Order: sequence, then structure tokens, then C-alpha cells
Amino acid sequence: MVFTKKQKIAALSVISNTTLIILKTVVGILSGSVSIISEAIHSSMDLVAAIIAYISVSISEKPADERHPYGHGKIENISGVIEGLLIFLAAGLIIMAAVKKLFHPMPIEETLIGAAVMLFSAAVNTIVAHFLYKTAREEDSVALEADALHLKTDVYTSLGIAAGLLAIKVTGLYILDPLIAICVAMLIIKEAWYLCSVAFSPLLDARLNSEEEQPLKDVLEHLTKEKNFEIKYLKTRKSGSLKFADFHLLLTPETTIREGNIIAQTIRDELQRISPSFHVHINLEMRGSVIPSSNENIQNTEDV
Repeated sequence: MVFTKKQKIAALSVISNTTLIILKTVVGILSGSVSIISEAIHSSMDLVAAIIAYISVSISEKPADERHPYGHGKIENISGVIEGLLIFLAAGLIIMAAVKKLFHPMPIEETLIGAAVMLFSAAVNTIVAHFLYKTAREEDSVALEADALHLKTDVYTSLGIAAGLLAIKVTGLYILDPLIAICVAMLIIKEAWYLCSVAFSPLLDARLNSEEEQPLKDVLEHLTKEKNFEIKYLKTRKSGSLKFADFHLLLTPETTIREGNIIAQTIRDELQRISPSFHVHINLEMRGSVIPSSNENIQNTEDV
């Protein structure tokens, strides 16, 4: 079985999260620190998210078929929403544990070991998140981006907890432990909100942002200067890493259908050269003709 680049980096995240969960859980129990235990809970959610990311990128790699003519890319958006909800759950569990200790502070043992584990966790997650973000940008994968966002927040919270444990060691103020845990939860909630908003939008077929649409607009702007045609009714959407667009190509009455098809083919070739993930549907129309409504069949249609 051949693993894709996305699958390999998702598997790396699963392995690293599993290792860190074991470390944090052991040290959290030995020290009695709710902030370390909260990080173990957070990492547990990270592990679930990493597994979901691995499964989703594996499914999204499947080519389009008769039942799924637009491919399987949206499974990554679904996994992103699920991961966001898991982060909300993790934040709730952390707050519950922290509030309990806020009213009943308890001494914390092994603060130096706890701080060392947190710093080690931050270092590991920084490295893994870097590779996740890099692959997410290269493959335009929302699932890997979501996983990277998990780990990025883990880095900040681990550093914060390490600093807090060292402060407790110096000051003896054990109440700092639950307060830090609550701050961790607030950061996690902010992360979850951002992730859900990014992942959910494509499920509603929201339009591509200006940066994503730019390759298509560049091709159309370049060709319209050379050839006598207009572009109307441009619509775009996204499914995983795949981008889809459809528009009307308005030709002059003197232009033949064959010439129109050549123009459409030129658009396809140029766009594939610049952005291979774009799939375009072009409706050939003559200027002055009536544009049919959305529930009518459009004649002279070229898929590119």
C-alpha cells in the first residue's frame, strides 16, 4: 500500500500526540497539577483530531466516481468541523476541573519535572505543526490545517503551563495552577471558533476568497485582452482541495461554436498550468442571447 504525503504527515501527528498524552498523564497524576492534566485532556482531543484528519485525507484522495462526481474533498471540511467541536468539549472539561481546584487549591509536587515535560511537548508540537502547516499549504488540505491549529495552540498552552509551574515553585501560590488551566481553556475556545468557521464555510458552497480566485481571474483577464469575448455570471466554490468555477462565455455573433470551444480549451489549458486544482464549467453564449434561468437546460455547454 502506497501512502500519500498527506497520509504520512497525518500519521506523524497521531504518533506524536500518543507519546505526549502518555507523558502528560503520568506527570499530571504524579504532580497533582490540574493544568498538566488539562493539557493531557487537550492532547487527547488532539489525538482524536489527528486520527480523524488521517481518515479524512485518506478518503479525500479518492477520485471522483459516478456517485460523487465532484470528488470526496468535502470530507476534510466535515472533519474540520468535528475537530472544532472536540476542541470545545476539551475546553469545557478543563474549565470544570479548574473551577473545582480554584475553590480547593492543593499543593503541587514535581513542578520542575512538570515544567520540563511541558517544554518538551512544546518543542515536539512546534516541529510537527510546522510540517503539518507546510503540507496543508502545499496540498490545500483543511484537515491538516485543522490538525496543525490544534498543535499550535498546544504549543502556547504548554509554554504557559511551564511558566506557571515555575512561578508556583518560586512563589508557592498553588492557586496559579487552576487559573492557568482556565486561561488555557480560553485559548482553546478561541481556536475552536476559528476552526469551525473556516471548515464550515465550504460546506455551504461559499464563494472562494479573492486569493483563491485570483489564478482564474488572471487567466480570464489575459485572454479577454487578446480575444473578443466577455465573462458573465462567474460562480466559484470549493470541495476539499479542489476548486470549482462556472461562468458564461459571451461570444460575438461572428464567432463559431468551434472557435468558442477553442477559446474554452485555451482557458482550461492556461488554468491547469497555473492552478491544477481548478475545475471549470463554461457555458457558451452569443452576445444578445437570453440567458436561461437556473432550472432550464443550457445548450452549447463545454466542460473544462
